[in-house]
Amino acid sequence: MNVRLQMSMVFHLDKCIGCHTCSIACKNVWTDRKGAEYMWWNNVETKPGTGYPTRWEDQSKYKGGWESNGNGSVHLRASSKSQTFANIFFNPDLPSIDDYYEPFTYRYQDLFDSPEGPDQPTARPISMITGKPMNIEAGPNWDDDLGGSPIYAENDPNFTDVTPEEKEALFQLERMVFFYLPRICNHCLNPCCVAACPSGAIYKRGEDGIVLINQEACRGWRFCVTACPYKKSFYNWSTGKSEKCILCFPRIETGQAPACFHSCVGRIRYLGGLLYDADRIEEVMQSKEEDLVEAHRGIILDPFDPIVIEAARANGIHSTTIKYLQKSPVYWYVKEWKLALPLHPEFRTLPMLFYVPPLLPIMSTVQDGTVDMSQGGLFAPVEQTRMPVRYLARLFAAGNEGKVRYSLKKMLAVRLNQRMKNVGDIDPKLVSAMMAELDTDAEELDCIYKLTTLASEKERFVIPPSHREEAEEMLQEDLWGAKGEAGFGLLEKPVRGL
Repeated sequence: MNVRLQMSMVFHLDKCIGCHTCSIACKNVWTDRKGAEYMWWNNVETKPGTGYPTRWEDQSKYKGGWESNGNGSVHLRASSKSQTFANIFFNPDLPSIDDYYEPFTYRYQDLFDSPEGPDQPTARPISMITGKPMNIEAGPNWDDDLGGSPIYAENDPNFTDVTPEEKEALFQLERMVFFYLPRICNHCLNPCCVAACPSGAIYKRGEDGIVLINQEACRGWRFCVTACPYKKSFYNWSTGKSEKCILCFPRIETGQAPACFHSCVGRIRYLGGLLYDADRIEEVMQSKEEDLVEAHRGIILDPFDPIVIEAARANGIHSTTIKYLQKSPVYWYVKEWKLALPLHPEFRTLPMLFYVPPLLPIMSTVQDGTVDMSQGGLFAPVEQTRMPVRYLARLFAAGNEGKVRYSLKKMLAVRLNQRMKNVGDIDPKLVSAMMAELDTDAEELDCIYKLTTLASEKERFVIPPSHREEAEEMLQEDLWGAKGEAGFGLLEKPVRGL
């Protein structure tokens, strides 16, 4: 058992209001430089929709992620060693600037310099790449709040499994059925960007699993951009280097939440550490698609298990860190409560950003002017959800509808349990029957409710101490000999780990 620590995240989509505050916070902190104008390390998409870059989920176009051979082995979809050598000066599967958008600003000086005339002067849009006037045709959230429109929704790759009847019903609901999907780098356990980089510039930090790009080693080959199925590695056209989300590791090392987490208005974001068995990564990534979610959860270890704790301590994980992992909200959402699911597990990167799917039930229907609130069973609102379960399963469970249904049913049980206690119009026998079907109890439902709605910042962001003194021991022969001196020399090059 090779126990390692991984910083992980949960985004609760039932609470996201699509305000884009997280995106602006990240943009102002990290990507407000020349060459990074089009980059949004954090972006919020409207689903159904095509996303950013356009149709990023369509791997027949972008060739991202891992692909199973059907015989138990997997390989990069985009390249092999021979293909990398052949395409090293020309990568045919890169997204173009039009797949993202041409970044723009406005020439506000026109408002002051325009001659007197009958028309109101306007500030013309100017390309931030060429500096010339342009017509705006796209943006990072161009389809914002248009998830129900046929223009964008019909081009969503996740509709492949949705029946024509479900799709037609979706578009008939006043074109207002959508939810928001915030995305950052998933800091995967099995990242394609690390495997695809010819110069070995991308690596996972051993102390917390954060995936970083060594800017000195990067040669701008951009195979990481192609290989990442989530398209969260970007090329800076000014510096000639690739860049990506660093999970604000300078903030994490000082006990602060990343900028996008700290600024989140809806408080949908949770951050904590997980223990996982690195020896099982290859086994998990070879699982069948319908088994990927359960295999992904299976690699996560119990931080209360004495055997796991002993193996973690033997691998250099501090005892104080383990105490923080036992309070990790991510562990409870993903492993214990089974509410949070990975985004597109079929890409087989084992992403460590998990999502609680949105609960969008149809609580009543209107026929001939009469409101019908009758339900055909305990979980009828889940089965009659406004967003087809097939669509959510394609997004979060590689098509396994059972995993999505369980998550939605448990969230509905939490709601009805609270309504029973606070309003009193729900039959307790109904709630008891729901608990029995979900194999849960009132205590667990109360814990889910408290962490979802009443959690403080310290409960949502449980950041283990970084113990930088242990990390620096790997970089210096004599840690105490350098004490009091300015700077230190790197004696070991960063290595590509699991």
